[in-house]
Amino acid sequence: MAPNEITITMKELLPIFEGITDAVFIDDADGICRWCNDACEDLYKITLEEIQDKPVDELESDGIFSPSVTRRVLDERREVTIIHKNRQGKMLLTTGTPIFVPDQVPKQISMVITTSRDITQLSRTSGKSDAARALLNAKRIRTTQNFDYDKSKKVIASSEAMQNVMMLAKRLASVNTTVLITGESGVGKGLIAKTLHDEGNRWKEPFVTVNCGAIPENLIESELFGYVAGAFTGSRSGGKKGLFEAAQNGTIFLDEISELPLNLQVKLLQVIQERQITPVGSTEAIPIDVRIISATNRDLESLVKEGKFREDLYYRLNVVPINVPPLRERHDDILPLIELNLAKCNHNLNENKTISSDALSILIKYPWPGNTRELQNIVERLIITTSHDVISADDIFEFIKQGASENTSISVDLSLAAAMEKAEKEILEQALDNYKTTRAIARVLQVSQPTIVRKLNKYGL
Repeated sequence: MAPNEITITMKELLPIFEGITDAVFIDDADGICRWCNDACEDLYKITLEEIQDKPVDELESDGIFSPSVTRRVLDERREVTIIHKNRQGKMLLTTGTPIFVPDQVPKQISMVITTSRDITQLSRTSGKSDAARALLNAKRIRTTQNFDYDKSKKVIASSEAMQNVMMLAKRLASVNTTVLITGESGVGKGLIAKTLHDEGNRWKEPFVTVNCGAIPENLIESELFGYVAGAFTGSRSGGKKGLFEAAQNGTIFLDEISELPLNLQVKLLQVIQERQITPVGSTEAIPIDVRIISATNRDLESLVKEGKFREDLYYRLNVVPINVPPLRERHDDILPLIELNLAKCNHNLNENKTISSDALSILIKYPWPGNTRELQNIVERLIITTSHDVISADDIFEFIKQGASENTSISVDLSLAAAMEKAEKEILEQALDNYKTTRAIARVLQVSQPTIVRKLNKYGL
């Protein structure tokens, strides 16, 4: 044994396992159940006396564990994660980890430690979602080696809500009617607009995006419709083509249409009705053949009632509306979006980071007030700022709490974070009762010693 190595006995470990909120089983190398914690008794509605010293094959045939993860670990000699139901019908995520006898060749298993977690609520909110499939794949999401840029530009539509949106978008793609896309900020309205263009008969022609809220009011007319030479002080000597003319035969996407000034709303209405534009400083109209798609995160109908948006333009734009639901209503899209953005950021940053199953569970349950844009930002920031290869639950909590404190207008349910912190504090308190040094605690809890010091300080322990 190395000079600084600490040997932890099973007797010392059991109080730690007892303080863990997950159900914990310990089986020996012959598949005989030796111990389980109180959480296990709660989750499986059994007592230690009922299962202690019984073979897992017998417990499996009795229906207590169906199937037995320990049996698979012993057969396959590796960590195994499955999703299954207990006798009460609860959906469980169970991982069995083999513990090998040290310094023995060939390796022999000395025991199997199995943990189970109730994910019933997660599976209900996600339906038959990729949540289960991703968690089943093991304890973390891994990125693909070859990132597909074309796929990254497509709309993720694993949820029924987004599948309905995409069905409508594809039906509208080949018709030239104006479309108004609505939805909260960050839901992906721009991607839907691009889909309408790409799937239609104008796909070979230009797709021009205009952010109506980003162009100064005194410049927006000339940006949209262009201008002729000498139209105003500072204008180019040869004039300038406007964005509508640049989109000729293609599509113009007017994002944040609610921010268009009232005087420009009148001119846009004329363009829609007459299919022609007049550059600033000119008296000659230019015919245009452009499909108009607009988008907003505001309630245009309310703005019409308040006199802030023209009613006639509203009805012209809103011939066919497409509403993109927020991410919190599209649970089945969350995991594919995480996988896609993880792969994209890893590729761009030359990294190969993964996300642990605990961290993944938090991301699935998080309400995503900033929608897909927030998800993209969080994944990218996590990859950039984390120094370790596996992004953990602690990393996720820090970002979620930081985001909530930075934007007080966002209402975030941090009950999961609070529950995790409570459990973490309880485990640390029990560890302090059983071990005298932070190094010993760190070894038992499988984290670094500085992490233990930081967390002890955090909880005032």
